[in-house]
Amino acid sequence: MEGLFKDIRYLKGVGEKKSQYYEKLGVKTVYDLLYHLPRNYIDYSCPVSPPEAQNDTTAVLRGTIVKKMPEQRIRKGLSIFKAVATDGTYDFIVVIYNNVYGFRALKEGEEYCFYGKISGTPLRREISSPRIIRANANPLQPVYPLTTGLTSGAILTNMREAVFTLENNPFDSMPTNILIENNLMSLPHALSSIHFPKNIDEAENARKRLAFDELLILQLGLLTLKKRTREKTTLVMPDTDITDFFDAMPFEMTNAQKRCVTEITDDLTKPYPMNRLLQGDVGSGKTAVAAAACYYVHKNGCQSAVMAPTEILAVQHYHTLKGFLEPLGVNVVLLTGSMTAKQKREAKEKLMSGEVSVVAGTHAIIQKDVSFLKLGLVITDEQHRFGVAQRAALADKGDSPHRLVMSATPIPRTLALIIYGDLDISVIDEMPKGRQPVKTYAVTGKLRERAYNFLKKEIDDGSQAYIVCPMIEDSESDLQAVKSYADNIRKNQFADYEVGLLHGKMKANEKNEIMDKFKNREIEVLVCTTVVEVGVDVPNASVMLIENAERFGLSQLHQLRGRVGRGNKQSHCILVTDNKGEDCIKRMKIMSNTSDGFKISEEDLKLRGPGDFFGSRQHGLPPLKIADIAADMEMMSLTKQIAQEIVSKDPELKSKEYGGLKIEVIRLFGRNGENSYN
Repeated sequence: MEGLFKDIRYLKGVGEKKSQYYEKLGVKTVYDLLYHLPRNYIDYSCPVSPPEAQNDTTAVLRGTIVKKMPEQRIRKGLSIFKAVATDGTYDFIVVIYNNVYGFRALKEGEEYCFYGKISGTPLRREISSPRIIRANANPLQPVYPLTTGLTSGAILTNMREAVFTLENNPFDSMPTNILIENNLMSLPHALSSIHFPKNIDEAENARKRLAFDELLILQLGLLTLKKRTREKTTLVMPDTDITDFFDAMPFEMTNAQKRCVTEITDDLTKPYPMNRLLQGDVGSGKTAVAAAACYYVHKNGCQSAVMAPTEILAVQHYHTLKGFLEPLGVNVVLLTGSMTAKQKREAKEKLMSGEVSVVAGTHAIIQKDVSFLKLGLVITDEQHRFGVAQRAALADKGDSPHRLVMSATPIPRTLALIIYGDLDISVIDEMPKGRQPVKTYAVTGKLRERAYNFLKKEIDDGSQAYIVCPMIEDSESDLQAVKSYADNIRKNQFADYEVGLLHGKMKANEKNEIMDKFKNREIEVLVCTTVVEVGVDVPNASVMLIENAERFGLSQLHQLRGRVGRGNKQSHCILVTDNKGEDCIKRMKIMSNTSDGFKISEEDLKLRGPGDFFGSRQHGLPPLKIADIAADMEMMSLTKQIAQEIVSKDPELKSKEYGGLKIEVIRLFGRNGENSYN
């Protein structure tokens, strides 16, 4: 075991420099290297005849080196090496750039398999910068994620050493009975087979074992975290009538909103802290539900804190909550980083004295000098944008307060129940009455001027418009850069209109100033980045144009689209893209044909996979390196069931049987960088 957890420099040929390259890949120890898994495999067992290989595609050619040509120096620092090979019928040229050692390793008269990009003529094919193996080598070769300074050959060499170390130090954290019952290979066998499989079936069985481990360990971690939240709380609240809140609302709440309020208030009467996710599509009315919860807590003599990821959203929550609650005698205060020292001091004093019942703010709420008289409820909005540690820091402001987390990123309920294993779930699955779906159109850049004219028509009719660009600065790519884009349309197409600019690199007070002007109709066209993705509410904005729409995932496009359609007027979203790829066309059709965020999220998960779907933080959970949430749903359900059986027998995983699993739980959650399990 000791050798597996040694520094990567324990392996031959890995000095200080190469260890730094490995560190960029998250590899520090031999154990980490074993879990640096192949992205896919090249199968050299089915080479094609050179004339059959198509230009500008990658293919496998098999041939014997006939002749090695002299080095060609194209310019300083660039050399090209060429060799003639034959498959017995057709000759082809092997082209190698700037790799004299790789070229020297090729022996005339020996047979090799080459995998690379094809060019040339049908009678004289060329294969450029190929991956090369001897003809008698294992035909299935792993392809690893690389970084500058590390070649696939170097990783393969080091991986063989790592697997050899593992074989001499075999271990397995999984109890034998679970392996037998689920027909899983041993861990040493799985790690060896995933790197050096005899065939695709063996590689898939190895992946199955490693994915099973990861999902079971994730489920065990979530279950033990959930158990911790079931500790007693002193904040048990009696059943309280809040009919006056519903009567005072300026609109009739939907049945879904009322159901979610009941689920939340029922939790507040229980002897352990609520730990609930409130999930709803954009515009479904989550803030109104949160306001009802705050009012319930206020009537029970406690305070509530609402934390948002951006100042724009925090300010918006403040105004919304104030509008709902202050007529009922509930004092609401704002606390953000850009406020003056005096404003912050006054807000903190009111929280400490209990004069204020509700605070809305950013991470400024979790600063050490912020304290509450009696914090009963903690609400985090767009909670996946906060780490577990930040959410915990807010909860630590009180004595085991109740927790409500909100998300406008719809996730299919069955999937959410698995992912959010430490949370109970409420779903607002009904839109407010009178809310019209946003009409969505996908067009190419050739129709941009026509789209601009449509925006002008909407603005002339009294509406406002967003134009969303994916980048802030100009770059060599053809992506629309928001600054130069805004300057351009100010001078040209929208010279007669007020154009504003909003992006994430602006200071908080600048952002707030721009948004205030937009809300007050002083700005008619707001050119912006995805900083408007979350929560910005301007009911008068009825049209949005999104440039380079192919750059965004479906869920993000849906979030952006949710910024319009918040008033009673028919709203429109125009997606501009010149990408003619099959995947892009499919995504644009989905966006044009449905406004149901839950359906869109299912498609997004299928198309992009869980890594992109959830973003780098995966909603505060440890990142999954092996399992695929979309493809491994059946395995997720199975591992959840097994985890529940284990925890029912051994809640703290203290027994020798589950000791290895406990170590893996701590290691997985520790990898999140927030020590969320500790």
